[in-house]
Amino acid sequence: MRFFCRVSLILLLCSGLTIPVFATTARKGTAHGRSSHARKTAASAPVKATAGTTKSRMTKNRAAHKTASASEQAASTAPAARHRGSHAAVAEPVAEPVSGRLGRRARRRAALIAAHRRPARMVPAKTEVADAMIPAAPLDHWAILPALVGSRASLVRQNERTQADGLTRIEDDAELDQLLADRALVAVPVSMNLRINEGLPENRRYCRPWTARFLTDLARAHAARFHRSLQVNSAVRTVEYQRHLMEVNGNAAPADGDIASPHLTGATIDIAKKGLSTSEVSWMRAYLYPLEEAGKIDVEEEFYQSCFHITVYKSYESAGRPSLVPAAVLAERVK
Repeated sequence: MRFFCRVSLILLLCSGLTIPVFATTARKGTAHGRSSHARKTAASAPVKATAGTTKSRMTKNRAAHKTASASEQAASTAPAARHRGSHAAVAEPVAEPVSGRLGRRARRRAALIAAHRRPARMVPAKTEVADAMIPAAPLDHWAILPALVGSRASLVRQNERTQADGLTRIEDDAELDQLLADRALVAVPVSMNLRINEGLPENRRYCRPWTARFLTDLARAHAARFHRSLQVNSAVRTVEYQRHLMEVNGNAAPADGDIASPHLTGATIDIAKKGLSTSEVSWMRAYLYPLEEAGKIDVEEEFYQSCFHITVYKSYESAGRPSLVPAAVLAERVK
């Protein structure tokens, strides 16, 4: 029994001595591990510092590159902006920021496009310009006047008045030539203010002397107002020619009777309306009306042939230049 007690005591003592040794060894191993970790940390600290410095330098380089790219883009777009200064500003879509290498390429491409961009050429719009040599005549003193419509009574009056002036109807070209030789007929006074229909035969370009004076006065007054010329479409005719005209023109007046064409006496001319403006037609009506009221002329405004048919009487030789009348007076006459 004692033996076993001693053995147990020895074992306890042995176990008590080994525990501190193991504990000391463990503590020593832990301290050694800590010291080695500290050395490794201290050794890796410069590497980490170097890596941090490199990263900071790369960040600075990227920022500098972005700044340089922005300045280059501004410098390249400045001439284009100055060039587009005179034109209307056009809003361009704002591109979303792109990171990385693709972002840099996109910015460089945008800068190149902006540098080579040119505004579209401004083509002036075509404008319709009126003829400066033919100013529009304002209708300040008269409106669009009604037409000087003829009638059977007017045609009868023209035949009676021409007979009272001692005129007879010209039968044929032989009688016409005789009147030209006697200077009873004169040439239509063609000038810069008055032209004649080119299709009119040469021996039909004559009229009575007072009719020629009327044409000169009318053409001069019209040119002073509108700066253009009038055209004579028809003048003297013979009975023979009038009968031929009746066959081809259903609107032609008869060659005999109390309503025969007054062109057969050489006192009548036709002024073309074709090509005249509304203002010119109104002016012609206002010019002719006072002379008709004074008994110097008779006017029939034809629409089939589009002309002013005017018979001038011998009393026009003593007539002065007529004054224009208001539209109200002419309107009362037509009513």
